[in-house]
Amino acid sequence: MKFIHAADIHLDSPLTGLASYPGVPVDLLRAATRDAFTNLVDVAIEEAVDFVIIAGDLYDGSWKDYNTGLHFCHEMGRLNKVDIPVYLLLGNHDAESEMTKKLVLPSNVHQFDSRKATTFLIETLRVALHGRSFKDKATTENLVPGYPDVVDGWLNIGVLHTALEGNSKHAHYAPCSITELSTKGYDYWALGHIHEYTVIQQDPCWIVFPGNLQGRHIRETGAKGAVIVSADETGILYVERLMTDVLRWHVVNVDVSDAANIGDVVRLVGQGFECLVADNSDNKPMMARVILTEKTAAHGELFGMAAHLHAEVLGQAAAIGVGQLWIEKVVDKTQSLLTSAEIKTRSNAIADLQVLLEDAPHDALLLKDIEKELQQMVGKMPPELLAKVAAFKDIRNGELAPLITSASSELVDYLSRTHQG
Repeated sequence: MKFIHAADIHLDSPLTGLASYPGVPVDLLRAATRDAFTNLVDVAIEEAVDFVIIAGDLYDGSWKDYNTGLHFCHEMGRLNKVDIPVYLLLGNHDAESEMTKKLVLPSNVHQFDSRKATTFLIETLRVALHGRSFKDKATTENLVPGYPDVVDGWLNIGVLHTALEGNSKHAHYAPCSITELSTKGYDYWALGHIHEYTVIQQDPCWIVFPGNLQGRHIRETGAKGAVIVSADETGILYVERLMTDVLRWHVVNVDVSDAANIGDVVRLVGQGFECLVADNSDNKPMMARVILTEKTAAHGELFGMAAHLHAEVLGQAAAIGVGQLWIEKVVDKTQSLLTSAEIKTRSNAIADLQVLLEDAPHDALLLKDIEKELQQMVGKMPPELLAKVAAFKDIRNGELAPLITSASSELVDYLSRTHQG
């Protein structure tokens, strides 16, 4: 017997962070979650699985129009033609209270009740599936105690959308402990809500998060998909990852400690891209955030060069990625080789500037004057430029202290290296 366990599909959820960049495959971004879901259904049919579980957040929220629901019905119809049932649980994003539009689903789709935990029995396989959908998005109660007892002699599967214990990065919906799941006596817990693939444990029962089907932004990096589970009369045999994503997000950390200038930085970025492309064995389109790190002699030269650096990085991506690599953002986290203490010992104008800039974030009158000047400048800029540069948003919001702090290091380093002595 084989079944697929998927979760967090977020059908028609938009992919963010790239559409404004030139050359980005916009159509691929728009259709990514649909295409990943279609890939899942393709594998279910090819592998002739016995059933499919969706453990919450099939949708990202109520539909903008009926096309999202129509796409789901179409894919379920494909499974219905080959007699593959689907067991659907509602999570926090697609809770009953969140969905304002609905369609009658094909007969092979069985949805878990939200009022209490219920059990679906597959007589031919002697499989019992237990689950409870979310009625409300903010379901913060522990649902596990209300799940039914095991059906003796059958394979028992619990379906649950939960943050589980220890996942502080995620909202604490339907919290429960690993011990509570283990002592329930089920053979397999098909969980959803955590977007990273994780096998929590295998004994005394399997507890698995399959992750989401498709990464949607830079916080969802790496391969994404579902799991395919094999079992027999003795229980769960093994769990395998099933990759369904159509494009992947990556963070490329580039150590530029050996760079003497911006040209060296660009070459090191290119080397990072070459490694990324070499590791892309399944030929997936890639979206990358480049982060420049470490202390470097090039730190000062990068000051004020964000637009040029970004263009250089795009050029490297275009040449090395050849239609497969696009850049989400370039982040400069480099530091000066010179410490502030070393600069202050020089007793010159640059040292005085260092002291002034260190005090600036705490000088309310100075910040007010700077804010007035910068907001006048920002007010004259076109909207499309304002949307692309994060610093402009900080200026408009009056959040100047962090901006001054981050710019100070680069400015002082630049002046120190161009005006020695």
